[in-house]
Amino acid sequence: MTVANSVSMSHSIAGRYAQAVFEIAKEEGGLDALATQTADLDAALTDSAQLRDLIASPIYSRDDQARAIGALATKMSLSPVLANTLQLMARNRRLFVLPQLTARLAELIATERGEITADVTSAIALTDVQADRLKQTLAEKSGKKVKLNTRVDETLIGGMIVKLGSKMIDSSVRSKLSSLQNVMKEVG
Repeated sequence: MTVANSVSMSHSIAGRYAQAVFEIAKEEGGLDALATQTADLDAALTDSAQLRDLIASPIYSRDDQARAIGALATKMSLSPVLANTLQLMARNRRLFVLPQLTARLAELIATERGEITADVTSAIALTDVQADRLKQTLAEKSGKKVKLNTRVDETLIGGMIVKLGSKMIDSSVRSKLSSLQNVMKEVG
């Protein structure tokens, strides 16, 4: 099995679990709670090397994973549907797709709410005013409510790179200097 096939299979497995959780939460009117819990679970994955090790390492038995995930679900006050799904994933040795599950759940919730996330990389941190203006501009262009996912990359020198769906706008100084350098090579 190639790496591409295993990634595709992971997304497929996570997609089925995510769709089931999403549909049940939607029926029960719990999408807002699911959105919060999904973000919290994703943050836990990002912050905890122990959690990432637990879901990925084959040295933990199904029972070890189920106990740990049960304790985590209780501590995080996860909804019964999400907690039960995580338990099922542990019993089926599918916890390794947890990062894809949280990403897919976030996508489904955003689509349901008419939201889109823009990934913004800037040379310096955006002020609240700049972030609000950027959100407003992107919302006008996309016709959807925009959430910003921002990060700072000082190597850009100035400006920013905005990714909204499949579109990318690169207005960074680094990109402009690179373009100028290429033009200068062609002339010389």
